[in-house]
Amino acid sequence: MKNKLRLKQRSYQTEKTYISWLKQFSGYNKSKNPYTLSGGDLQDFLTHLAVDRKVAPATQNQALNAIVFLFRYVLEKDIENTIDAVRSKHKRKLPVVLTKQEIHQIFSNLNHSSKLMAELIYGCGLRLSECLQLRVKDLDLEQNILIVRSGKGDQDRRTVLPITLHEKLMVHLEEIKKLYQKDRDNDVPGVQLPFALERKYPKAGKEWGWFWIFPSKQLSVDPVTKTVRRHHHHPASLQRAFKVALRKTDIVKNASIHSLRHSFATHLLEKGYDIRTIQELLGHKNLQTTMIYTHVAKKNILGVKSPLDE
Repeated sequence: MKNKLRLKQRSYQTEKTYISWLKQFSGYNKSKNPYTLSGGDLQDFLTHLAVDRKVAPATQNQALNAIVFLFRYVLEKDIENTIDAVRSKHKRKLPVVLTKQEIHQIFSNLNHSSKLMAELIYGCGLRLSECLQLRVKDLDLEQNILIVRSGKGDQDRRTVLPITLHEKLMVHLEEIKKLYQKDRDNDVPGVQLPFALERKYPKAGKEWGWFWIFPSKQLSVDPVTKTVRRHHHHPASLQRAFKVALRKTDIVKNASIHSLRHSFATHLLEKGYDIRTIQELLGHKNLQTTMIYTHVAKKNILGVKSPLDE
């Protein structure tokens, strides 16, 4: 299964998620021989997730994608037309959005590195993983553009880079360049490169342009290649720092680091920016995903004045 996932160039996070679902599927079917499994077994498992475990629709779809991958590419069985499971009920949940004042309260309780990451997530509308995986070459300070490579759905996109962060980023780059130079002096293997680039350009991982903007302080073992190299910051460290900073304020909202991305979209919408532009900046494939922010924007984004106000 792992070999097939890597041949199909799925991300390591997808690999971990799919393997986890396959273990749960195997446990549910009491470790039956994989080649004896059928579409009916998958249908029963998906129904179990919806009825007994009451998982969200997105979680059920994730399990479906993982197990269909197993049947299609490993077992070489086509079972999609045989699936008629009970589907999880879709419950629309509005995103948690922070005000600008609340965001600055949280930022004031973050340290240098965590604060800069949080500012980029809010200022550019990034997902946490996209922020952590930024490379030096992704910054275009001259044009105020940030390149997001291999975002969700393996899509590249451009987003706005706040001018107010230029000076902080320049100082930060000078700091991490010392770490980069230390790795070169110690002949540490280059950083991990996307998919087949490492095989095609084996020395590119040692180039300054590919170095992480937020590198880990310690070297670690690459879980895929088993190479000891420098990885980027672990997501849990920023999530933890954000929660600590949140608790130091009087904010009662159940906010997370992802709330900064929600706030980016909502604040742009409240300023009157076109919904299609916001969709592109966020990297949403479907406009309906972006439209959820119209339900939490405070200002009258329709531009319509009620006759009662006249």
